[in-house]
Amino acid sequence: MCGLVGYIGKKNRAIEVLITGLEHLEYRGYDSAGIAYYLNNELVIKKEVGRIKQLKMSIDLDVKSNLGIGHTRWATHGRPTKVNSHPHNYKDITIVHNGIIENYLELKKYLLGKKYKFKTDTDTEVAAVLLYDLYKKTGNVLKAIKLFKEKVIGSYAIGLICSNEPDTLYAIKKNSPLIIGFGEEENYIASDIIALSNYTNKYIVLNDGDYAKLDSNNVYVYDDNGKEVAREIKTFESDGEVISKNGYEHYMLKEIYEEPEVIKKTSVIKRIPDISNYKHIIIIACGSAMHAGLIGKHLLEEYGNIPVDVEMASEFRYKKHFLDKDTLVIAISQSGETADTLEAVKIVKKQHVKTIGIINVKESSIAREVDHVIYTEAGREIAVATTKAYVSQVLVLAILASKLIKDKRITDEFNDELKKLPILIEKAWELDNEYKRIAETIYQERDIFFIGREVDYALCMEGSLKLKEISYLHSEAYPAGELKHGTISLIENGTPVIGIVTDKSIASKTISNLKEVKARGAYVVYITTKDLYLEGDFYDTVIILPDIIPLLEPIITVVPLQFIAYYTAKLNKCDIDNPKNLAKSVTVE
Repeated sequence: MCGLVGYIGKKNRAIEVLITGLEHLEYRGYDSAGIAYYLNNELVIKKEVGRIKQLKMSIDLDVKSNLGIGHTRWATHGRPTKVNSHPHNYKDITIVHNGIIENYLELKKYLLGKKYKFKTDTDTEVAAVLLYDLYKKTGNVLKAIKLFKEKVIGSYAIGLICSNEPDTLYAIKKNSPLIIGFGEEENYIASDIIALSNYTNKYIVLNDGDYAKLDSNNVYVYDDNGKEVAREIKTFESDGEVISKNGYEHYMLKEIYEEPEVIKKTSVIKRIPDISNYKHIIIIACGSAMHAGLIGKHLLEEYGNIPVDVEMASEFRYKKHFLDKDTLVIAISQSGETADTLEAVKIVKKQHVKTIGIINVKESSIAREVDHVIYTEAGREIAVATTKAYVSQVLVLAILASKLIKDKRITDEFNDELKKLPILIEKAWELDNEYKRIAETIYQERDIFFIGREVDYALCMEGSLKLKEISYLHSEAYPAGELKHGTISLIENGTPVIGIVTDKSIASKTISNLKEVKARGAYVVYITTKDLYLEGDFYDTVIILPDIIPLLEPIITVVPLQFIAYYTAKLNKCDIDNPKNLAKSVTVE
C-alpha cells in the first residue's frame, strides 16, 4: 500500500533519491506524499495531497541534503489531507510509517494524560509522539525503539530521523515489508527494492522485529531481542524496463499485451511440487488471487479428484480450522506481502501443515514463510488492477492440476495445447473492436451483471471486480442459476448482463438463464467458444473465442473481460493505473 524511502549519504542527494524512489512506488497506490530532510542542520518537511508531481512542484530539487525520509500515504486513519500526510514530526523525532498501530487509541490516551498534544487523526502521529516520549526518557534512540516495540501492537515499517543525530537514519520493522539498500558512502531504506533500483541492487530484507541504525558507511541491524545480527545480502536482478510503458497509454494495457510472453515464461517452470499425496487442499488468497484460486479449485477437483476449499484470507484468520497432516495449504499473492494472506500462512504453519506459495515477487514475506514457493513469471506488474499476474496464477494452478492427471493422452494434449496458448491469446486480441463496442454500450449504465456456472462463475467474479475497480461502475457476479432467486428483479430494459458459457456440461443451462434476462429487456453479451456458439435471439453481442482444452480455457476467457473493463474505464476518464481508494499491495488488515 504505502511507499517508504530513506537516505543517508555523503553524496548529499537525499531529495533526488527520495523523489525518485517515491515515483518508482507510485504504482502501489496512494493519496498523498511527503518528504523530510535536513538543510543546514534545520529540518524541512514538505507534503502534499495528490500525486508526487504536486509534491515536486513545492521542492527545490537542487538542494543538497545528506539525510531524509519520504512517504506515499494510502489513508487508513484520518482523511487524505496535508496535515494527516507523512512525515510526522514531534520535536526531535520525525518518522514515516507503513502499517497500522492497532492500539493507538490506548497509547494516545496515555500520552494525552502526560499532556502531549496532537494535530492529526493518525496512528502514525501517536507513534511519533510515543517515540519522542521514550527518547526523552532514555536519551538514546535505539533504547527508545526497543521500548517502543514492547508497547506497540500492530504492523509497522518505520523510517526515523532524530534532530540530535543529523548523520543517522533508523529503521524499524514488524509485519510490513522493509529493506535496507547498500551504496558507496550512502545507504538507504525502502518498502520495496524497486524504489532503489536507480541507485543500488544490493540489499538485505529485515526480519519481523528487526530494527537498524544506518550512517553513510555502516549498517547495524538488531533482532527482536536487541542483539546485533547479520542478514544475508541479496542482489536484485532487473531488466531495466519495469517502469516503462513502452509506448502504451496505460500500464494496464501494456500488461494485458504482455500476457502471451508471461505464459511462455510461466509454462516452463520446473520446480512444481508433487501434491498427489494430499487428501484435502485449502487455497487462501484475497481479491483477484482468490478468483484465480476458485478456478484452481475447479481444475484440481476435476482432474485430481482432491477436495479443495477456497478461503478469503481475511476470513480464514478468524475462523475455526480443521487441518491435519493430509491437508495442503496453497497461498496465492501477487506481491507476496498481502497482510491477511501472510497472517493466515503463519497460523497454518503453527499447526505444522505444509504450505505452498504461488507468488510473483521474489524474496517477499509470504515467499519466505511458505515451505515451497512457486514463482510466477509475470514480471513486475505496475497497474493496480492485476491482469498478467492473475493469468500467471491461473496457469500455475492449471499446471498443478495437469500433474495429477493419470491419463497420458490427456497429459500430452495439455502440453501440446499449452504451446499454442500464447498464439490463441493473440487471436483474442483480434476482437478488440467488439470489446470497444461493448464498452461504449455499458459505460454509462447504473448496474451491470456477470453470470455463469462452475468455472465460468469464477471468471465472472474476476470480470466484475476488474470492471468496478477501475471504471467505478456497480457490477455484480452471480451463479447463473441464482439470478432468478431474487436479483432478476433488478433487470430492466437495457441492463447489461455479460454471460460466460465455456463449460460444455452446463452450457444449455446458462443459455437458458441468458434467455430469461433477455426476455426482461437485458442487453446481453454472450461470451463463448467456437465449439459452443449457438445462433439465436437471446443475446445482443457475441464474443466467440478460439477453442482450447478446458484446463486452459479460463486463461483465454478472461482476456475479453480485461479489455472490456479497460475500455469502459477509459470512456469514463478514470485513472486506470491508479484507481481511487485502491492500492497494489495490501499490507494492512
